[in-house]
Amino acid sequence: MNIIFMGTPDFAKESLEAIYHAGHNVMGVVTNPDRPQGRGMKLLPSEVKKFALEKELKIYQPLTIKNNTEFIEEMKKTKPDVICVVAYGTILPKSILEIPKFGCINVHASLLPRYRGAAPIQWAVLNGDKSTGVTTMYMDKGMDTGDIILKEEVEIGEEETTGELWDRLAKIGGKLLVETLRQIEKEIAPREKQGEEFTIAPMLSKEIAKIDWNTKTAQDIKNLVRGLNPIMGAYTYLNGKKIKFWKVDIAKTEKIMIESSIDFMKNGTIMVSDQKNGLFIKTREGILKIIEIQGENAKKMSVQDFLRGHPIKQGEIFE
Repeated sequence: MNIIFMGTPDFAKESLEAIYHAGHNVMGVVTNPDRPQGRGMKLLPSEVKKFALEKELKIYQPLTIKNNTEFIEEMKKTKPDVICVVAYGTILPKSILEIPKFGCINVHASLLPRYRGAAPIQWAVLNGDKSTGVTTMYMDKGMDTGDIILKEEVEIGEEETTGELWDRLAKIGGKLLVETLRQIEKEIAPREKQGEEFTIAPMLSKEIAKIDWNTKTAQDIKNLVRGLNPIMGAYTYLNGKKIKFWKVDIAKTEKIMIESSIDFMKNGTIMVSDQKNGLFIKTREGILKIIEIQGENAKKMSVQDFLRGHPIKQGEIFE
């Protein structure tokens, strides 16, 4: 089919690559303008643009699409059968939705109507969900409210991070989009209305990354660390210095030598800290074992390497 593709990050690139290799005619690729990145703030293309350049596909990078008459008219001239949208980041106006013959199709990284919004993968991990998936749907004027076409469910590993799940779902999304297009082309694609009950997955704020030792359990903090890896990392403070955790686990209490009653310890108290045994911290419920850590203005490393150069005393308290 003749397709216009809209998307930006590596998650979207997997879908673009999948439909390209499936033999569809990608008439044009719409992606965000190049953004300044890195220490030098050099303008760099999106992952979708990189693939489009490699395959010599026509590229559009409008600053905005709403009320952009020139861009909308250009899209109309292409007369696409389908517009495929994957992590483009903008709700499409009616003027775009009405252009393609078979409609605009979206790949969304959750089992809709659960986790509508910008960060479905992150929230699935942050909330400690056991499963999630990918949904393809016909787009309408709402945010992820369109009729469902296909779904594929996957389990979330107990240690799986947002980054790892992101990569898995990106590949699944590409395959599901190819199958969705096949069914649309054969006019056998299902169309299911979404239910009234739904949840929202908004963009993550920086405030969410600070560990709350007073109210969160070891499992809560583990989910936070997994959910923010590799986006920003969960952080805490010790003696006024910011420390990030990148990998943690829940410790087996009976394996930790406790010199005083845990019931009288303040949450965030360092129970064990040595190069051999590692770093263990009391939480509201359960004990947190730190595996990978990053000191202020330093690189991430194993907790053993960190403690070798930055000794932490037992009994100190994370804030």
